[in-house]
Amino acid sequence: MIGIRSYGGYVPRNRMKRKKVFEAMGWVNAGNISLAGGEKSVASYDEDSITMAVAAAIDSLNGIARSDLGGVYFASTTLPFKERQNAGIIAGALAMDEAARTVDFTGSLKSGTSALISACEAVGAKGTNNLMVCASDCRLGKPGSSQEMIFGDAAAAFVVSDQDVMAEYKGSFSLSHDFVDHMRGSDAQFDRQWEDRWIRDVGFDQFIPRAADGLLKKFDLKMQDFAKVIYPCYYPAERRNLDKILKMAPEQAQDPLMESIGEMGTGQPLVMLARALEDAKPGDKILVISYGSGCDALYFEATDRIGNLKKARGISGFLANKVELDNFEKYLAWRRILPIDMGLRSEQDNWSQWSLIWRNRKAILGLVGTRCKACGTPQYPPQRVCVNPQCLAVRQMEEYCFSDKTGKVMSFTGDNLAASINPPLVYGQVGFDGGGKYMFEFTGCNLEQVRVGMPVSFSFRIKFYDQRRDITAYFWKAIPMEEV
Repeated sequence: MIGIRSYGGYVPRNRMKRKKVFEAMGWVNAGNISLAGGEKSVASYDEDSITMAVAAAIDSLNGIARSDLGGVYFASTTLPFKERQNAGIIAGALAMDEAARTVDFTGSLKSGTSALISACEAVGAKGTNNLMVCASDCRLGKPGSSQEMIFGDAAAAFVVSDQDVMAEYKGSFSLSHDFVDHMRGSDAQFDRQWEDRWIRDVGFDQFIPRAADGLLKKFDLKMQDFAKVIYPCYYPAERRNLDKILKMAPEQAQDPLMESIGEMGTGQPLVMLARALEDAKPGDKILVISYGSGCDALYFEATDRIGNLKKARGISGFLANKVELDNFEKYLAWRRILPIDMGLRSEQDNWSQWSLIWRNRKAILGLVGTRCKACGTPQYPPQRVCVNPQCLAVRQMEEYCFSDKTGKVMSFTGDNLAASINPPLVYGQVGFDGGGKYMFEFTGCNLEQVRVGMPVSFSFRIKFYDQRRDITAYFWKAIPMEEV
């Protein structure tokens, strides 16, 4: 049996009310008032498609050892790197074995489902096992555009396996078309779209029903056989029309989360799938349809193991943890749309020494330190001599991963003079539970919330962005557990 062994998701805690966006930019296009309901999720200043994918991947592990993962398939249309494998960064952050397979899927909003199909086929062919599939996007619309109103940031991740399957992959049906509705050139920052009528009447109205019909005929099924039907469509009236075309009952329609997250691009159908699996019961059939340069239609059936899966935070857990971002200008600065002056300290040339990073790649990407085999004392960064004064063993170290551990704040400060796009910069000494300590930046909180002794977890984030060379550098940051 091939299918989903485990699943997870991630939604940034920052949410911006669309009314706030309209108040700032509604003068450009008064018609956007029709899109001003609800809120959208907003990636923080130190988040992008990679960091969100790592967060979703960690949420999906659910007791699965990272050493058991056979690879990472990463789908996104907002990859931070054009010529550096983005999936490889995720594999490094997960401290996976160097023999793991890593592949980027991009160029289409259906690349997430294409990655999931490819993973199921690879596991079925016995080429690998326990493949991590991540889908994530941080798409941008021009200020004043409808895209700016509806786009939201989120990620989903699945472990595909032939062991302990909780949602069996039954098969798929695909359509491929060079249908240009949304497009973004290789150097474009913002999404560009064609007419809404074109997207609705020719795109959604024709491709999604054809993909559904193709799968139903292939497997001799009826729409009524499915407990949940998942498809992306950000036009509310068009969704109602498509429900009728597909002959769906109201209870079959999976919430697209437009009012709470927004249109998530590559991640849209997979985030919806992760949310649907949270409520699935044994025997439930789930139809997943993606849209973008055609469609993929996937057919899953929940197994008896669906109820035995240890509950991760999942999409619903991250949805419940939120804070309002009520400053539109801050949002523009975070997305590098609005240039701001961060002072002379921001003019320091932060360039990456790639040979040094290579030699310390496990420590930097995976937060891997050492543990003394003689006395069991862990320490970060990696050491050759045990830091325990009662031991001081030399070269008796084994690798020890800290990213999945928790810790406590030992000291902290708020620095208003440091160059930060989200001042003040909060950082301090963190002691790992079980031993070891290091200096970390804090994220997902403000200075008033941090206190000595409070518990923290660790999150893979953007350390800095080298604007001169267009390079993003990553490291781990501490998050107060009360904010998780």
